[in-house]
Amino acid sequence: MLPVGESFEKFRRVVNDVAHKLGKKINFTILGGETELDKTVIEKIADPLVHMLRNAVDHGIEMPDKRLKAGKSEMGNVELRAFPESGSIVIEIEDDGKGLSKDFLMEKAISKGLIAYDTQMSDMQAYQLIFAPGFSTAEVISDISGRGVGMDVVKKNIEALKGDVELSSVVGEGSRFTIRLPLTLAIIDGFLFQVGATHYVIPLDMISEVVEFDAKHKMQMDKSNLFDLRGALLPLLNVKKFYHEKSTNAGERQNIIIVKYANQKMGMLVDELYGENQTVIKPLGRLFKNAPGIYGASILGSGEIALIFDIPALFAIVNLDKELK
Repeated sequence: MLPVGESFEKFRRVVNDVAHKLGKKINFTILGGETELDKTVIEKIADPLVHMLRNAVDHGIEMPDKRLKAGKSEMGNVELRAFPESGSIVIEIEDDGKGLSKDFLMEKAISKGLIAYDTQMSDMQAYQLIFAPGFSTAEVISDISGRGVGMDVVKKNIEALKGDVELSSVVGEGSRFTIRLPLTLAIIDGFLFQVGATHYVIPLDMISEVVEFDAKHKMQMDKSNLFDLRGALLPLLNVKKFYHEKSTNAGERQNIIIVKYANQKMGMLVDELYGENQTVIKPLGRLFKNAPGIYGASILGSGEIALIFDIPALFAIVNLDKELK
């Protein structure tokens, strides 16, 4: 684990060089340089961050005269920051440039044949178009941009690190790219529990709380995969059913572990709770590396194997299941 600050400082020259070449004035700020990330991840995230910073300066920040006409300072601001959040490291690149509108992105995508002219999209779906192969918002092709390559590769590289990236924007105010990366530590503080005959671990800082699975929750589950947590309806994943575990403690008390990620919450129905457990992560073999929602394993003191949940992946599975329904 290394602080990201030293790596981030190297991007300052990239930003300054692009700004100078384009005739723009940029104030580049780095926040959260003390945030620690796995050395391998720092090395692999460098190229995607360079591309995104170049895009922020080229596409995001307006020319000085246009900024002045819009009532802004002629010097544009680009901020690179990192901070921990719910078992992940978040890296954000934000500019105070012209921003992007949903209509503009859709028009560009239609003109390039990426979507049909009558396609209906939400704002979030429209922003994801920027990661489509061949998509570009540049008006002219240059050695910096406009070739329609890059952001799709950026997304693939981040996903290869088991991370995700999303864009949000406000016209006239700027844009923000948000990258979430897993903490690929060799050792994590986990919460150990059992479902059926299998032991599982969830990173401790991704757990919000644990509640008892009572008769009221069971009645709710008979009707849907949602349950009521103090007035808030949350999706509930039946771990035993999802992984086809055999029942070994029928009639005993079950529990719901509330997990959190990226401002989302979800319940996981489990059997026996064991509590906190310092967990050494072992990679999965080739046979199991594509197991849904699992990213590693650990050997317990008893010699038994515990599987480690990939909580962001489980959220993606649950959200996809809701969309399909």
